[in-house]
Amino acid sequence: MKAASKQPFLFNSISELHKALGLPKPLHPLISLVDYSHVKADTADLQRGMVFNFYKISYKKNFTGKIKYGQSHYDFDEGGLSFFSPNQIITALEDEADYSGYTLLIHPDFILGHPLGQSIKNYGFFSYSVTEALYLSDKEKKVILGIFENIEAELESAIDQISQDVLVSQVELLLNYSKRFYNRQFITRKTGNNELLVRFETMLSNYFDSDQPSLTGLPTVVQLAGPLNVSPHYLSDMLRTLTGQNTQQHIHQKLIEKAKELLSVGSLSISEIAYKLGFEHPQSFNRTFKKKTKLSPLDFRQSFN
Repeated sequence: MKAASKQPFLFNSISELHKALGLPKPLHPLISLVDYSHVKADTADLQRGMVFNFYKISYKKNFTGKIKYGQSHYDFDEGGLSFFSPNQIITALEDEADYSGYTLLIHPDFILGHPLGQSIKNYGFFSYSVTEALYLSDKEKKVILGIFENIEAELESAIDQISQDVLVSQVELLLNYSKRFYNRQFITRKTGNNELLVRFETMLSNYFDSDQPSLTGLPTVVQLAGPLNVSPHYLSDMLRTLTGQNTQQHIHQKLIEKAKELLSVGSLSISEIAYKLGFEHPQSFNRTFKKKTKLSPLDFRQSFN
């Protein structure tokens, strides 16, 4: 395993990762379930980072170390699930960390040609940061570990014509349960998420009350998620669970509220209001406003006269 001292290790295949971890060859070249207790190799070199060309779903139960994702570190003492899509950089820290648990590795080619090959992009938690891992209740742990056991049993069975279909269905079941459990986590952590919602709404209001829209345009999801220290996908999924609207919908709702305020009071022309709200062309503002309110900006203004 030779690489430049500053560069993360790139693993293009699951077999390469197995070898680096001192594990035997995977039972299937495109999908593998790794039990961390079976890792025998010295993984100290891997601390400088790993990039996988495949999906990685990890369950840690007695994790005493930390994972670095981007510029943040996450303590897994409570245990739970984390999700990584291909080409993300992951760094393991602390030589003595206890990586007890399991990791499911899935190469994109394994689900190619199956509906999951396309729909996996809709599971937003693959784009969450590690600090937004899924904490599992005891009941939920049993469900997840049960699916892992089914996958392990299928991998150890003789491969036949429907083996791949069975494994793909188990992976999809795992993702759907994870989606359900994340929704539960958004709700059970409602106090913290409500504080995040208040901060988000305040930041959005301040943005539209300033001159920033006319300078930089409408705020983006990435722009709003950064100061809140959450990933864009996590923010949208959290907002959707709590309010029924994702981040983009919240932006448009605040935009329309501000537009109504400016149209109902003050002397700015409709074109001036459009530019003030970040639109390059008044026509775009007119279309957006009418789509959301069923009235043109002019008709809305006249309703106050």
